[in-house]
Amino acid sequence: MQADPNAAPLALDDETLAFAARVFQYARMGHAEELAELFGQGLPANLRNDKGDSLLMLAAYNGQAAAARVILEAGGDPELANDRGQTPLAGAAFKGEADMVRLLLEHGAQVDGAGDGTRTALMVAAMFDRTEIVELLLAHGADPAKRDASGMSAADMARQMGAQNTPAQLDRAQGDRQAG
Repeated sequence: MQADPNAAPLALDDETLAFAARVFQYARMGHAEELAELFGQGLPANLRNDKGDSLLMLAAYNGQAAAARVILEAGGDPELANDRGQTPLAGAAFKGEADMVRLLLEHGAQVDGAGDGTRTALMVAAMFDRTEIVELLLAHGADPAKRDASGMSAADMARQMGAQNTPAQLDRAQGDRQAG
């Protein structure tokens, strides 16, 4: 029997809502042991909040590598985008979390993945002048020539945002790719 797609969503009681809030806070604050215990009891690794942020997105965005590793090992999807189309990799790139970017790439995050949005992690890192992240993503095969839905490349976006270093960094990378 299939659920009625027009049915009202289930109302959750206060205790369930408080538990969910606590679980999302564990991801934000890096409580890896607590998360591991809950996953062992059947908590879904791809649980999402009302904004579509997964546990992994919250851990990645907040630089909580130990929690992110536990979530990934429990089956957390590194490509699961939030309601704004952002992936955990893009969130880590925005925050300048190089170790998190490495961890996500090691666990299958697509270097040029854009989730439901149109911006890749490279584009996000470039916009906010995150040179270390740009270098790391390029080393993992990110395409500096890739364009978003409006036709802008990472270097174009970086210039538009006034980034000081990443436009030239990306221009060099694109030139190296074309020469190589």
